[in-house]
Amino acid sequence: MSRPVLEVRDICIAFGGLRAVDGVSFSAARHAITTVIGPNGAGKSTLFNMISGALRPLEGQVLIDGVEMTGAAPERVKAAGLSRSFQITNLFFELTVAENLRLAAQVLEPAARALLPIRRSTRARAKTEEMLERFQLAHRRDELAGNLSHGDQRRLEIAVCLASEPKILLLDEPTQGMSHQDTADTASLVRALTADVSVLLIEHDIGLVMELSDHVVVMHQGRKLAEGPPALVRADPEVQAAYFGHA
Repeated sequence: MSRPVLEVRDICIAFGGLRAVDGVSFSAARHAITTVIGPNGAGKSTLFNMISGALRPLEGQVLIDGVEMTGAAPERVKAAGLSRSFQITNLFFELTVAENLRLAAQVLEPAARALLPIRRSTRARAKTEEMLERFQLAHRRDELAGNLSHGDQRRLEIAVCLASEPKILLLDEPTQGMSHQDTADTASLVRALTADVSVLLIEHDIGLVMELSDHVVVMHQGRKLAEGPPALVRADPEVQAAYFGHA
């Protein structure tokens, strides 16, 4: 078996006297969807913040492809191959769809070309065109990102994350606030992404989690309660009591 693309080992963080994440360990397989679930306040987004470098853990380790990245700055984590989205849509709303994508893809250009005119950024421009087609946004390329529907903004944000060609894509509630049809479309899109990247997902829609995930990690009050294949996790009495509200 190949090494997991992401390993989290006994990671902890506290705010004052509250241990928001307490000794959580799991790994994410390559080209698979690993989903973190749990009630509000379970520590899911805090966990993502430690993995992505936004927060420094008090204890534990984060490894990407076996390389220690614990507490590394977000730009180092990104350079190691990790990209993430947020609960609140994080785009340049005053720029066009294509400009948002081109900015994200600029990291693909060699450093020696950094001072050249934008028109010379051939790789970034090619990646922008690829993402516009793949995410069905080509017809909206010149629209301001702020004028898109919520569903299209979330789709653009995923495209922006993917434009830097990461190994791991962290998606924090990508279907939040979406219509039923937009949710279904996004689920299909996320599943297709595993051809290129490993996906680590936070999602509250349990039906979607069970349908989409290869592996599920359940958090409760900052700790890992259970993990495993979706059907096994859903049948766990402790998970049913803590998450679904019944034993």
